[in-house]
Amino acid sequence: MSHAEKHLKSSDFITDIVIGLSDGLTVPFALAAGLSGAVSSNTIVITAGIAEIVAGCIAMGLGGYLAGKTEQEHYQSELAREYDEVEHVPEKELHEVKEIFAEYGIDAAGQTMIAEQLAKDKTKWVNFMMKYELGLEEPDSNRARNSALTIGLAYFVGGLLPLTAYFMTNTPHEGLEISTLITTACLFVFGYFKSKVTGQPPIKGALKVTAIGLIAAAAAYFVAVGFDRVFH
Repeated sequence: MSHAEKHLKSSDFITDIVIGLSDGLTVPFALAAGLSGAVSSNTIVITAGIAEIVAGCIAMGLGGYLAGKTEQEHYQSELAREYDEVEHVPEKELHEVKEIFAEYGIDAAGQTMIAEQLAKDKTKWVNFMMKYELGLEEPDSNRARNSALTIGLAYFVGGLLPLTAYFMTNTPHEGLEISTLITTACLFVFGYFKSKVTGQPPIKGALKVTAIGLIAAAAAYFVAVGFDRVFH
């Protein structure tokens, strides 16, 4: 009987979507909820919401880009260091290779044989040290760009969903009611599939994501209402 292994692929892509969507659904919704408790015009909520979404897309996308570039720069820096160590202190690096295999129960003779074979190819030797000594995988050269686009677009989509209610209603209060229904449903579905993809209990994950979004919106709403009453 064949055995099919199921493993999560494209984890970076999924992580970027999760970051963008979770913030996109939560932050603009909380902002719109807060404004709904303080203003009487949907136009103000929509204008502020769109401005926040645009700013959020840029900020989140730039953050993803910088994180990706930092990951690449860190990898290249460590790669250069490993090449230098292999070139100038090969005995030390060979000893480290043996220590790695010793942790897997390989005896001294096996450690020496494997280390000597690995040392015949400097590139493979360095790649081995990067992966098993430092725990570093070579990042995709397009990681920074892809991360910026994915996070930014996910944030944009997530941010528009709670804001659509204000285009269909006449007052911020009505908009908030429909926005809450739309966002609650979106948060639940998003939390469910995020948890399912990452191997977590889907219902529990959906409820947790939904609760976080609603708590943030409720906090923003009551703060705005409180300040409005204090200053008026």
